[in-house]
Amino acid sequence: MSLVGKFATVGGATAASRVFGFVREALIGAALGAGPVADAFYAAFRFPNLFRRLFAEGAFNTAFIPLFAKELEGGGPEAARQFAEHVLSVLFAWLLLLSGIAILAMPVLVGTIIAPAFAEDPEKFDLTVAMTRIMFPYLFCMSLVAMLSGILNSMRRYFLAAFVPILLNLILIAVLAAALQSGVDARDTGIWLAWGVFASGVAQLLFLIWGVRRQGFSMRLRMPRLTPDVRRLLILMGPALLTGGVTQINLLVGQIIASAQDGAIALLNYADRINQLPLGIIGIAIGVVLLPELARSLKAGNHDEAQHLQNRSLEFALGLTLPAAVGFMLFAAPLVNILYERGAFTAETTALTASALAAFAAGLPAYVLIKVFSPAYFARLDMKSPMWFSMAAVVTNVVGSLILFPLFGHVGIAAATSISAWLNLALLAGVQWRRGDFRPSATTLRRLVMIVIASAIMGLVILALGLAMNDLLASSSVLVRVASVFCVIGVSASLYFGIVIATGAIDRTQLMRLLRRRRKA
Repeated sequence: MSLVGKFATVGGATAASRVFGFVREALIGAALGAGPVADAFYAAFRFPNLFRRLFAEGAFNTAFIPLFAKELEGGGPEAARQFAEHVLSVLFAWLLLLSGIAILAMPVLVGTIIAPAFAEDPEKFDLTVAMTRIMFPYLFCMSLVAMLSGILNSMRRYFLAAFVPILLNLILIAVLAAALQSGVDARDTGIWLAWGVFASGVAQLLFLIWGVRRQGFSMRLRMPRLTPDVRRLLILMGPALLTGGVTQINLLVGQIIASAQDGAIALLNYADRINQLPLGIIGIAIGVVLLPELARSLKAGNHDEAQHLQNRSLEFALGLTLPAAVGFMLFAAPLVNILYERGAFTAETTALTASALAAFAAGLPAYVLIKVFSPAYFARLDMKSPMWFSMAAVVTNVVGSLILFPLFGHVGIAAATSISAWLNLALLAGVQWRRGDFRPSATTLRRLVMIVIASAIMGLVILALGLAMNDLLASSSVLVRVASVFCVIGVSASLYFGIVIATGAIDRTQLMRLLRRRRKA
């Protein structure tokens, strides 16, 4: 399967998850709006999600996949199994200890890290503590899910690991539907959602256990022991903690600052959910596929193949994220309107969310391109350089948020996050260039220029259509608004893809292969 085909496999499963995620967020918006329960739920969910991204999907998998791929390539399945069993045993014991301590200390954690300003509202504070305690075991499940996903990805089995996140959205949609149908109050709805998150973690873990066993790779728990390979993993994980989870750290910093403004946490989450659609589909697809592919190529000494992988990934990432970013920045309000504005989600909430979305979208290309440049460091087992770059990005985000929040409220926090992402990308790409580890080919540079030009032309068309169809976009009829939004998206997207395909900015050969494979499927 081609690299783009692998991206499409992971991206397709992730796209389904993101679609269901929109349904979930729309239902949360209808049930809770941007009120105190929504703030409490998002604050509570952010904390175990932060640890999941930092330790599981971030630091752990960043260090685990290259080492596991090395064992798989060099020692074969049995050596890889022994390594995985030792890691599983240590991870299992550590997660039990962490979860127990965190659940007991949750009031302190909420008051100092998760949402310090909630202490001024005892009811909101207590609800956040209760929901975080219910949801924290989600971290335990998802850390094991991340390890099992890393094993499947190293075996070049990408679909199931990309599919299981859909379970979170399906379960929460079912919970919200039941809550809305039963007419329970907002507080009980929040508690139901917390239990839904817990249940989804268990479901995802069971699916991945089945998936790994289906590949003939069953594992057993051993007595936890720090073998040399496990020590090597832990050493590599240290710098990767910040590197892999810098976006989550930035979002948590924003949440802490935003807790001083009523409704700001919910507004940022609603906006980020839309921004996460291309980031999740494209960024996750690249991150999942590129790291094991690069690790195996470099292990085999095939540096030309590694250069090719990065060139194609760079084209693929910018070719899809730059037009998405332009669309989100210039067309934010109509998108938020048709996705969220119903029930407790008012026109005022739409305007506030759209402003945050535009600020987040300014950094969207950077968020995704980081996924292109980071794996080249990790595949070479260089964890320290990205760590320093991530620390610089975090400091920039904190300083930027503190400066911009008093001036622009929650929009300033989103803007600071975007600024820090561009800094991180500049450092990652600049150092790779200086070291000679990656130089874009002439073909790639030409394609990138055409992608930028096509995106600019598309942006002008969006502005013109927005002005021409302003009355239709503001219509009292939901169907008219939806049809108008899809009309603008359809025309602008058709124009963009027409330009990039005609000029060769998108690899037409790869695109035709992908379309033929999809038709056969």
